[in-house]
Amino acid sequence: MSLADEIKGRLEIADVVGHYVTNLQKSGRNYKALCPFHTEKTPSFYIFPDRQSWRCFGACATGGDAFTFVMRREQLGFSDALKLLASQAGVTIPDKAIREEHQNLYTVNDAAASFFQEQLLSQPGELAVKYLEGRGMGRQAIEQFQLGVSPKTGDQLLKHLIAQGFSQSQISGAGLVTGAGNGAPRDLFRGRLMIPIHDSSGNLAGFGGRSIEGIEPKYMNTPRTPVFDKGHILYAFDVAKASMKEQGEGIVVEGYMDAITAHLHGFDNVVASMGTAVTEAQVQLLLRTGQRFVLALDPDNAGREATFRSLEGSWRVFEQRKISARRGVSLYQRALDVTLHVAVLPSGKDPDEVIRNNPEEWKQLIQDASSLTDYLLATAGERWDLSTSEGKVRATQQLFPLFNVVGNIFDRERFIRGLADRLGTTPATLAASVGKSVVQSARRKEPYSVPQVSAAPFDRENHDVREEHLLAWLLQSPESRELVQELSPEAFNQPSNRELFSLLLKCSTIEELFQCADQRVREQVDRFLAVPLPPSDSRQKEQVVRQCALLLEERRLRGLKAEEALRFAQDPKSMDGGDDSEDEAGLAEQIMDTNERLRQLFYTKSQPS
Repeated sequence: MSLADEIKGRLEIADVVGHYVTNLQKSGRNYKALCPFHTEKTPSFYIFPDRQSWRCFGACATGGDAFTFVMRREQLGFSDALKLLASQAGVTIPDKAIREEHQNLYTVNDAAASFFQEQLLSQPGELAVKYLEGRGMGRQAIEQFQLGVSPKTGDQLLKHLIAQGFSQSQISGAGLVTGAGNGAPRDLFRGRLMIPIHDSSGNLAGFGGRSIEGIEPKYMNTPRTPVFDKGHILYAFDVAKASMKEQGEGIVVEGYMDAITAHLHGFDNVVASMGTAVTEAQVQLLLRTGQRFVLALDPDNAGREATFRSLEGSWRVFEQRKISARRGVSLYQRALDVTLHVAVLPSGKDPDEVIRNNPEEWKQLIQDASSLTDYLLATAGERWDLSTSEGKVRATQQLFPLFNVVGNIFDRERFIRGLADRLGTTPATLAASVGKSVVQSARRKEPYSVPQVSAAPFDRENHDVREEHLLAWLLQSPESRELVQELSPEAFNQPSNRELFSLLLKCSTIEELFQCADQRVREQVDRFLAVPLPPSDSRQKEQVVRQCALLLEERRLRGLKAEEALRFAQDPKSMDGGDDSEDEAGLAEQIMDTNERLRQLFYTKSQPS
């Protein structure tokens, strides 16, 4: 539930309006009053508690929800109306405080990164510079990726940041210090090559520290903080996402150095999972950028079985997104076309080494990458002894559920037949060995429970999908805005969407929009600009925008008719005339206008596109 919905859910619209309008009269299940926005003698202002809406059937000819009423009555923007009604509802709005806390942490990290880089370019950084040069990384890499080095001493960074004006609690909150045995704070990173890690928006969220003198662990990261969670960040995504969108393809490697080397050699669609399996949150990032993704992971590392589990986990997450897209849980319709592949690297080599020694070989490895399911099938014999009954059972239990939920029925049957061939049996026997109930369950429902990310665009539970779809198109295709000049902002039910649409009608460019918008609106714009939309020519874009606008306008007009029906069902005498004949004439004109608009809309919809 969005914050606005939570507030409206806690407040009765009659109570909100009643704070300003003292002459409310009960009219069946509704209320009526003299309109607070214009002078009249006969009540034409109605409140509909069941719909949590209000409407003036008189000269104003307008209406909306609690937010639109307060915004108009108090002459407030949406953000201020949100604060006012949140106070009345007893709802805490943490956004500003959280943003300030996050910004403080980003600022501390920025200062730390500058300090680390200064250290690298001075005498303490000589060993780290030699290490980088040995991996083909010079000044370009240092500057482009803000590489640095942490001093070996225990508190040099801490003292530096305190001298810069940061408090110890801020430094600790950023995960840069740790307590020693006696409780005295010390620098967390000591004697390590420092690699700044930015989030998808480019904010410096944390660091990765690589040992350069054989100190264990080889890699260590910033601990979890309010702005850093390794499972929610892909290293280099902030600089790779534009190329990934352009190419429609993204490459996922394990380590920072692999990603840095790739970018230095022109492969700027590469990101790093930082040694973890690809998580649901990381998939959300990837799905914004392309359709083909390649996992370039070293299959010969010490944790071979862990690597297989990582691959299977990644596959499950991607397949889950496909299932969700089919069932309408998300508007990421491109998820249906997403493919996941594995690039098998030469024995003993990691992506960094392959790219530095032979960039053309890297290109070919990515191009020839196998689908993940093909790869898992091909390597089954390496994981289990398929000459034994026990090995066959374990392979079946692990792979059959994966293959059985592949979306394309022909691919599904091919994989299951391939597995049966590897095991020396038939698909029917294979299915029977798994168990009829298990097979039916796997076909009927999602086999794995993957938590949904609340911030995902177009989450049907928290957002108005139709409104957000239109706003995404209008922001990403500015030329389409001329098609919606006649669409009323009242067609948007969500107050935040209504405010953004109103600003879009006034502002000719994104830059102008950002200048007149507050931080909350700018974050909303960033979210819609990141929404993946299918490639379309100008005619297709026009059709989509017109269709979305028609659907929203139809919903608005049907809402008007529903409110008319509610009014007259509860107050049939309101059409018999009264002291204010001018308002009654205006009401009749409104009804006729709404009917005519609906007639025109239905005619437009009936025409071939």
